[in-house]
Amino acid sequence: MKYIQRALEHRLSQAAYSYKTVLLTGPRQVGKSTLLKKMFPAYKYISLDDPFLEQQAKDNGGMFLMLNPPPVIIDEVQYAPELFRFIKIKCDESEQRGLFFLSGSQQFKLMKNVSETLSGRISIMELNGLSLREIQHDSFSERFLPTMEYLQERRKTAKAPRNIWKLIHHGSYPELQNPEMDWASYYADYVKTYIERDVRELSAVQDLDSFKRFVIAAAARTGEVLNYSNIASEIGKDVTTIKNWISILEASGIIYLLEPYANNALKRAIKTPKLYFRDTGLVCYLTRWLTPETLAYGAMNGHIFETFVISEILKSFSNNGLDYRHFVSYYRGRDKLKKTLHGEIIEAEGEIDLIIEENGILYPVEIKQNASVTAMDAAAFQILDKLDSHKRGTGAVICCCPQPGLLRENIIQLPVWYI
Repeated sequence: MKYIQRALEHRLSQAAYSYKTVLLTGPRQVGKSTLLKKMFPAYKYISLDDPFLEQQAKDNGGMFLMLNPPPVIIDEVQYAPELFRFIKIKCDESEQRGLFFLSGSQQFKLMKNVSETLSGRISIMELNGLSLREIQHDSFSERFLPTMEYLQERRKTAKAPRNIWKLIHHGSYPELQNPEMDWASYYADYVKTYIERDVRELSAVQDLDSFKRFVIAAAARTGEVLNYSNIASEIGKDVTTIKNWISILEASGIIYLLEPYANNALKRAIKTPKLYFRDTGLVCYLTRWLTPETLAYGAMNGHIFETFVISEILKSFSNNGLDYRHFVSYYRGRDKLKKTLHGEIIEAEGEIDLIIEENGILYPVEIKQNASVTAMDAAAFQILDKLDSHKRGTGAVICCCPQPGLLRENIIQLPVWYI
């Protein structure tokens, strides 16, 4: 299969000349090893997925690095946390940059080890599944921001995909770009590997059958405000167990929890995160939407479309070496707003699907799967005008419209492929 150029390559090259160690995190099978081996072919490659090498690294880290001296790529480094202090020693002994490239698929565990031993010596980057830009070989590299300046630059390379629902259904894992790879078989193997390896590594889950049901129940709630009690009731477990299991999905990069916007001026805001799966293909497999056609017209199409949009926006930040957690949030409150539903004007709770905060400006984003949208779809944006501490910037309604357009002053409609 032909290698697909990754947007993170430039940042990785810069880091190799600036830091002694680089840590590349991300879920399983998003292409971390392939990327590092492609960019640094002269480096020795070691994977701690090999039980023998894992044990060597755990038992005697100093000897392990003597036998595998830098420059070196160490994959799945989280399996041997004992190795980090020996990496620190090597870094302190040398002024050379680009000594170690580390990768791993359990971000929280890795971050803990890094903060304890390699603080100030390491650059941390996150690789996710292929973005729509990468799949379409689009060279545009700026993070998403719904401004007129962004729109003007983005239109230079943006191109509409033939079938957006086919891309959403197919998923973002690089292996699935191989036309000979069977979609259902790939995800069946992925789920089996994830359950049997990562879950056992991250937590002592005894009831794997219940955990599988839990993963399916979580997938059915992508794009929704997280309700632990609701999931607990469905699978017959207590809320504490569900919270622990949610943390496992988050730690291994399966899901992302979008936190609510916090500001004292919005006192009626709901303060519970929203749950999003990182990969829409995995959601479709778990919830049994087996073709793009059934997905496009199915009951979950709105939530899965929103999941895709959120994932693409987050990728645009991480591919720029930015931690999106510092930039994004959502809002849902009990402010009553007038909205159009099936041609009728109704009162509904105020909700903003995504808020991007930058330099004291809040950019609100609404996500609609429809091809036709109106300014009424952005009615909730006015809630942000209550804030004295921040200014409301340009807002956007991201949808399946054929071209960008102005819905109202300061509100634009954007095709999903403009992200």
